[in-house]
Amino acid sequence: MSLGTAEDDSASEIHIPADIDWHMLDKSKFFFLGAALFSGVSAALYPIVVLKTRQQVSPTPISSFKMSFAIMRHEGFRGFYRGFGTSLMGTIPARALYMTALEVTKSNVGTVTVRLGYSDTTATAIANAAAGLSSAMAAQLVWTPIDVVSQRLMVQSCSKGGKNTLSRVTSYRYNNGLDAFRKIVYSDGLRGLYRGFGISILTYAPSNAVWWASYSVAHRLIWGGFGCYMGKKDHENGLVNGSSFKPDCRATVAVQGLSAAMASGVSALITMPLDTIKTRLQVLDGDENGQRRPLTIAQTVRNLVKEGGFGACYRGLGPRWASMAMSATTMITTYEFLKRLSTKTQDGFP
Repeated sequence: MSLGTAEDDSASEIHIPADIDWHMLDKSKFFFLGAALFSGVSAALYPIVVLKTRQQVSPTPISSFKMSFAIMRHEGFRGFYRGFGTSLMGTIPARALYMTALEVTKSNVGTVTVRLGYSDTTATAIANAAAGLSSAMAAQLVWTPIDVVSQRLMVQSCSKGGKNTLSRVTSYRYNNGLDAFRKIVYSDGLRGLYRGFGISILTYAPSNAVWWASYSVAHRLIWGGFGCYMGKKDHENGLVNGSSFKPDCRATVAVQGLSAAMASGVSALITMPLDTIKTRLQVLDGDENGQRRPLTIAQTVRNLVKEGGFGACYRGLGPRWASMAMSATTMITTYEFLKRLSTKTQDGFP
C-alpha cells in the first residue's frame, strides 16, 4: 500500500514517503512511544472535550465563550481538567487496541483490495474505512467505561446550583475516578459502566470509518492538485519532460494536517447528533415515579427535540469540530512520526 506518486499522469512526479505497514514496525517501541506521545496530545486537548460535554448536557444553548468564562470563574483552571486522570488511565490501553486494530486491518484489507483489482486510490479508501471501523469498535471495549466515569466527573459541578443547574445530572457526588467507578457499579452494576455502549459504537465506528476514508481521499486529492500545479509550472518554464519533486518534512506535515482537518469537518457534521445522544445517555438520568432511572434513547431524543428541536442535537458542534480537527491533525502527524520512529529499519525514511 505505497502511495508512490500522487498523480501518475502528471508531468511532475511527487515522491511521497512510502506507507509503513504493520509488519515493518518494532511493536514494543511503537506502543511505548505511542503511549507517551498520545498522553501529551490528550492533555493538550482535554479542556475542549470538557467544554463540548457540558454544552451537550446543558438544557439551554450556551456559547463556548460563556461556558469557558463560567468554568474559569467558578472552578478555576482545574475545572477544565475534571476527570483527566481517569481519562488518561483509559487512553493508554484504548489507544493500544485502537492502533493494533487499525494497522492490522489496514494492511490486510489493503492487500486484498489491490488483489481484487481496485485502483490504488479506491483500495486505500476502502482499507482506511475498514480500519477505522474495526479500530473504533475495539477501542470502545475499554473506552466506554472510562468515558462514562470521566464525563460524570466533567459535569458533576454543574449540579451544584446556580444559573446553569442540570437537574437531571446524577445525584451522586464523586471524589475521584475510583470513587465514581465504585458508586456506578454499586448503583447500576457493571451495566452502568457500559451505559451508552451501543450508541457509542454507532457514533464512533461510522465516524472513524468516514474520517479515515475522507482523510485518504483528501490526502491524495491535495497531492494530486499539487502535482497538476507543478506540471503546469514546468510547462510554463519550458520543461518538456517535467521534473521530479520530493517534498520536505514541513510540506508533508502540512498536507497531512490539512487532510485531517477536512476529514474532521465531514465526520463531525455527519455524526454530531449521535454524539450528543451518547453523551446525554451516559451522564443524565430520568425521573420515574420519584426515582432516578437511566434514560432510554427515545427519551433522550424527545428531551432534545423538546428543548430546541433538531438543532439541539448540534449543541457543542463548534468545540467538537475544533477538538476533532486539532486532535486529528495532531494525531495523524504524531502517528506518522511515531510509525517512522518505530520502523525496524530506517532505510528509505527521513
